[in-house]
Amino acid sequence: MDLNLTDKIAFVTGASKGIGREVAARLASEGCDVVITARGQEDLEQTATELAATSGRKVVAQAGDMSSPDDVDRCVRAALDAFGRIDILVTCAGSSPGGLLEELTEDQWMQSLNLKFMGYVRTVRSVVPHMVERGSGSIVLVVGNDGLKPSFWEMTAGAANAADLNFASSIADQYGPKGVRVNTVNPGPVDTDRWDGLEKAFARDMGVDQAEARRRAEASIPFGRITRPDEVAALVAFVASDLAASVHGAHIPIDGAQRKALMER
Repeated sequence: MDLNLTDKIAFVTGASKGIGREVAARLASEGCDVVITARGQEDLEQTATELAATSGRKVVAQAGDMSSPDDVDRCVRAALDAFGRIDILVTCAGSSPGGLLEELTEDQWMQSLNLKFMGYVRTVRSVVPHMVERGSGSIVLVVGNDGLKPSFWEMTAGAANAADLNFASSIADQYGPKGVRVNTVNPGPVDTDRWDGLEKAFARDMGVDQAEARRRAEASIPFGRITRPDEVAALVAFVASDLAASVHGAHIPIDGAQRKALMER
């Protein structure tokens, strides 16, 4: 299926690894030129080089921390200087620590809210005026199913993700009439390095080994398997494209119909 994304300009945060990298790779393969951001300069530049070589498109690396308003604005300015516009914004930067309420620290709660929620707010706030000026744009926030399906072990993620969903619904109302579409894509467990770390932490808190943590995660999903990052990227690319022109203000799960409670038993 041709998504009609050739020559679109995409800005993807958290793009040096995991879901963000797969999203950037998919958009580039569909014909987008892509600006990618992440905190680690070396990984980011290597990713940009590899994606450009694979896709034949321009992939620009801009290192920045989305918890810093100055970094966000600098990266967005660099994208506009390089390409003159941003047609697609995809936010993937941010992770939240798992843990039990009695173990979670104040700093862990603030870490989750500052990056996974406020990082998304900062990025949208910086990009959306340019989309409004042009009268078009597509924003896809990669959030997480914790915002839709509460989990006592993933409370910090749930709080940040629920805030992201509310934020997305609000700006969909505000900017839809100005030609800017806003949607969220909400993965459950996705087979990335980050998920491996969460499995280890879950195993620690539940008093089991990592193999059992993995088994519980898989058992909570009717398909019996963890989602691949390229599956998430394919959905993001479709939602970002004009083929999804009437998809607006939607919160789309991609979690194999996971039932969180089964994982925590």
